[in-house]
Amino acid sequence: MRFAILFIFLQLYQSDFLNAQKYEPLIQINILDKRTGEGINNVSVFIKSENDSTLAKTSHGKGRVEVLLRENESYTLSFIHPLYNTLNATRKIGFIEHNDDTLKWTFEMLPLSSRTLNEVVIRPPGVPDTVFQSEEISVADFEMLPNGKMVLLTYPKQLKKGSDLKLYDGQQILSSFSIPDVAEELVRDFRGNAHVICKENVFCVNMLSDTLNLSTLPRDYFFNYVAPIVDTSTTKLFFSNFNELYPAFDYFAFDQLDSVYKRIAEIEDELMMELYRSEYKWVDVRTKLWAKYKELETGIDAEIWVGANYFTQSLYYKELYAPMFGKNDTFYVFDYYKDRLLSFDKNGDPIDSVAIYHHYNPKYTGWAKQLLQDRQTGMIYALFQKDGFTYLGLMDLNTGEVSEKVKLAYKYVDKVLVFNNSVYYIYRPFESAQKKFLYKERLPYQFEKAKIPQGKESLMDTGK
Repeated sequence: MRFAILFIFLQLYQSDFLNAQKYEPLIQINILDKRTGEGINNVSVFIKSENDSTLAKTSHGKGRVEVLLRENESYTLSFIHPLYNTLNATRKIGFIEHNDDTLKWTFEMLPLSSRTLNEVVIRPPGVPDTVFQSEEISVADFEMLPNGKMVLLTYPKQLKKGSDLKLYDGQQILSSFSIPDVAEELVRDFRGNAHVICKENVFCVNMLSDTLNLSTLPRDYFFNYVAPIVDTSTTKLFFSNFNELYPAFDYFAFDQLDSVYKRIAEIEDELMMELYRSEYKWVDVRTKLWAKYKELETGIDAEIWVGANYFTQSLYYKELYAPMFGKNDTFYVFDYYKDRLLSFDKNGDPIDSVAIYHHYNPKYTGWAKQLLQDRQTGMIYALFQKDGFTYLGLMDLNTGEVSEKVKLAYKYVDKVLVFNNSVYYIYRPFESAQKKFLYKERLPYQFEKAKIPQGKESLMDTGK
């Protein structure tokens, strides 16, 4: 009998000893807002173990909770916050090889629909509304999709140190993708596709079921064969042979049915061209010989070789700016070097030509050498900047005049874009530690949607 009692005692002692040997690893629980990816503070966290004991904690330090839990046990976790939907989850801690290991658990909570998604605030024209804000990341650039969603180029500290691409619907981040290169900006091609221009590559942004993906394009291919295309009509392709190192270029209309193209507009800064070619007279003999060898090799004038390599590096050289826009099967070319607004039909045949003068006296008017088109209504706005403020001048395409100007609320805004009678821009208060936010202002107009010429094939989701 004594041996039986001793055996049972040893078994119980061994069981208690083994249980006592279970490690209690440090568990770091991170609670994030599923919409913005930021940590949520003041979340009540209840952790229930297998023996029905409950541990209560509160998140702090950017949504973080740290707790010691036993290995080889399962736990039921509940997260409660007055502004978020309650979240329940189960986690099991397996065998921990080292007792100094730290496990990281991440949970995402959705904001209450009744407080966020269903609330619609309509602000009067001229009053800024914050579209996207974050305490962790800044917005470097953005693009609007046809369905109203946005592609945001964001970064935590510096754009060159790492950036992400985010799909945002105005309420929450639907998808995020890390860019495997040094991003510079977002651009939109003639088909409506967004591209991320990076230091070494160009990435086309693809979207499928609210999920972002990137496909790589050779940088030379993009700038040689995609970027020059301005717009398309049913069978016509409108493109230019613009080169930033030459003060002249042409617009062409290419018929995709019979593969015939024709020149529809010639753009040239005559004074700049004269200075550009005369640079050849002032270079040394060695440079002239080099230019002559290049002329024999390529057939391009020696004066152009010298101008492209020397005059373009001077303070006197300015890139040409003469954009083309399409609206309702009519295409408009702003030839600022002849002071004319040219219009063409969908076949590239000329319709009209009117005078434009809003680019005169830029020091007085603040002309910023930029035109913006509303991609929903087709209206065109001239951008002016004076005393730090930005003005949008509504263009009358029939007369070529700026009918009126709208002043934006903030100073020194960046990346201005017009979409569906509203203007979007990036702004951070001067000398502020705030991250760069995305803002929106309603314009005092209610123009109807127009037909904007665009290629039929598009990798962007249309929302249909």
